[in-house]
Amino acid sequence: MKTKKQFKYFSIFNHEKEQDYLREMHKQGWKFIKISGLGVYHFEECEPYDVVYQLDYNQEGLSHRAEYVQMFNDCGWEYIQDYVGYSYFRKPASEMNGDEEIFCDDASRVAMMERVFKGRLIPLVVLFTLCLLPQFIINLVSLHNYGIAILIGFVIGLYLGCFAAFGIKYAKYKNKTKK
Repeated sequence: MKTKKQFKYFSIFNHEKEQDYLREMHKQGWKFIKISGLGVYHFEECEPYDVVYQLDYNQEGLSHRAEYVQMFNDCGWEYIQDYVGYSYFRKPASEMNGDEEIFCDDASRVAMMERVFKGRLIPLVVLFTLCLLPQFIINLVSLHNYGIAILIGFVIGLYLGCFAAFGIKYAKYKNKTKK
């Protein structure tokens, strides 16, 4: 059986794009096997088929893995693996009821976004505040090391972009639940 690896990066707020990517690969005849390292996706050749992939971020569920996985299996979702807090599931599109997802409503999506915020974004904010920001200020003001300050400023810009994108996505889900 042929296999292949692809490097692909998805940020913490792009899990839907990652799901779409995995679905498209399956349609092209490459079944997702696992993800390893920093974004190395492993695929196995298969018959092209429309399979829906879903991700859930629920570290509390991992402490009760058997029950957590069984809950999804009972609904027809095949568990694939856990990776950096996300659990990967798949289900053939032919077995789906309409636009079925592992989340039954927008409130569930908001709850997942809150889990991502607590488990992934808060540590990034702490890292940003305690490490990057002071280094930027020291290199810019005290050391006059502008090259390093520009590099750190670029990384700070990336972080701020991630924070803003996550905030916008979270607000979008939150507003949907209020309607």
